[in-house]
Amino acid sequence: MAEKYLDISVSLSESLPVWPSDPQITMPPASRIADGAGANITRLGIGTHTGTHVDAEWHFIEDGQRLEALTPDRLIGPCYVADLTHCTTHISASDLEAAGIPEGSTRVILKTTNSDLWTTSPTQFQESYIGIAPDGAEWIVNRGLDFVGIDYHSVEPFKAGGKTHRIILGAGLIILETVDLRNVEPGHYTLYCLPLRIDGYDGSPCRAVLGTAT
Repeated sequence: MAEKYLDISVSLSESLPVWPSDPQITMPPASRIADGAGANITRLGIGTHTGTHVDAEWHFIEDGQRLEALTPDRLIGPCYVADLTHCTTHISASDLEAAGIPEGSTRVILKTTNSDLWTTSPTQFQESYIGIAPDGAEWIVNRGLDFVGIDYHSVEPFKAGGKTHRIILGAGLIILETVDLRNVEPGHYTLYCLPLRIDGYDGSPCRAVLGTAT
């Protein structure tokens, strides 16, 4: 059966906002044909949590698994996009319970009003984004999920101290952050999400795509 693909990755550019303490994106030319070089090559300067990216346990758990533990079978497969656009405060366990996430789901991406920020504030980091409250993180773990994503730079509220990350990553889940769900309806998809292979590290930018049967 044919699939239609929806790219939910954000485009990397020097104007893309990053987490305030993260390295800024730089893309200076290394060589240019116009300057007499044999090929065009660009230097890419980014952090491991720049743009659309995945978090490995080691991001917040000192003895946690590193990026190589995020095997393709965990990053590719059925995924449910849950509608949390009604949330005006951080996502609680009761919000998730009411979101209609099907029993047996292992991969869930949360669509919130954060996705609107890619239209209204594409170049400025917004501290008031919607994140997952600690009790929401506990719900995710207790529900048996293996993968959770959200449509802004962090699964947890700004300056929340890392508790949401530690709950989710400490339970061995994968986190996907900084996706754009403006053109994605809630429902069932196939997720294709592959980070760079950077063994031994805490995370990596990735290309995230949702497939739907046509």
